[in-house]
Amino acid sequence: MTTSPSLPRLVLCELADSGIPGLESVSPFCLKAHRALKYLGLPYERRHGMPGSFKKHFSTGQVPVLLVGEHEAVGDSTDILARLESLAGRPFLDPPDARLKGEALVWEEYADTSLAGFLIAARWADTHNWPLLRDNILASIPPPLRGLIGGRIRKNVLAALVARDVWRAGPDACWRRFQQQLDALEARAPEEGFWLGAFSVADLGLFAQLHSLRQPLTPWQRDQVSARSRLSRYVDRVDAATRGA
Repeated sequence: MTTSPSLPRLVLCELADSGIPGLESVSPFCLKAHRALKYLGLPYERRHGMPGSFKKHFSTGQVPVLLVGEHEAVGDSTDILARLESLAGRPFLDPPDARLKGEALVWEEYADTSLAGFLIAARWADTHNWPLLRDNILASIPPPLRGLIGGRIRKNVLAALVARDVWRAGPDACWRRFQQQLDALEARAPEEGFWLGAFSVADLGLFAQLHSLRQPLTPWQRDQVSARSRLSRYVDRVDAATRGA
């Protein structure tokens, strides 16, 4: 891929491609970075691997990591979005508005924490969905080892979900809160346009989690999102705006 003479080479370090049409990555945070790059029209390359393989670039061993040129690595999807704005020379929120920018960051943080917790629970804790996720993310591992390795990872993820109070009260309480959150988002979703009127990081954050929930890996949760028609139409609009050429 060629780049503009004034633009450094951009490489997005991420998980393997999801294999699901319209979903660039199983990771919602990698998905958010993908769609930000496409929305801004920035050319980039993809580098696939397990999160730990990129620890040399970003010490937390998490993805995504954006490599900018030869000597800069940006981790954390929120920081990546801010760096992309500076590279593109224009903000996501246009015209700039300090009040709306502050609100957009609050919505992005809500998506990255609250909605992300439900997505993790849907994939890792839901006993119906877990085999679907395991076979997707560990597809390169032979089935006997896949179950063993996946089971160990899942045990740690479930402990983290309990610690962050997503799964502490069990599945019934989790999915009741999930439906309440979807109802609140349905009531708030705009009839037209984007979450705050103009496109912003709020749209990228909300889209990444909600679009990831409405996939074959999480069929019950997908149907719950689809049942909220105004919210679904909003996610469709963000999808269309961020697919790129």
